[in-house]
Amino acid sequence: MLSEDECIEILKNEPRGVLALLGDYDYPYALPMSHVYVDGKIYFHGAMTGHKNDAVESHDKASYCVMDNGVRNEEDDWSYIFKSVIVFGRITTLSDDDEKIEKLTYLGDKFFPTHEETVNEIKKLLHRTEVFELSIEHISGKIVKEK
Repeated sequence: MLSEDECIEILKNEPRGVLALLGDYDYPYALPMSHVYVDGKIYFHGAMTGHKNDAVESHDKASYCVMDNGVRNEEDDWSYIFKSVIVFGRITTLSDDDEKIEKLTYLGDKFFPTHEETVNEIKKLLHRTEVFELSIEHISGKIVKEK
């Protein structure tokens, strides 16, 4: 098991994970997402309409899984040892433009080479962008050794 601090470090440092929602006809709907961890919550961005939006609107429970790149297991030549984190919580969309800009700035600064590019992208796309907030209710992590 990983400590909560180790889990948070992975959420802060890794760029992507898989968001799982309850989709149409109660089927699981899992999709790769880029994220940022800020003040105990995870933020994502996306289009303002679509399957993800419908799933969030109809059922607010979600989970999110993140893995680090791992290291090659020295005991053999094919397997890896990596750390994984799973978060369970409630997901909502942000409605306040100032809050959306703040969270998109964190996201952009994590991925764009410069802050100026972040600002330019937000100005260009804010009117077409949804921001999702995952409030964490439970977090767990572990070290996985492939065999």
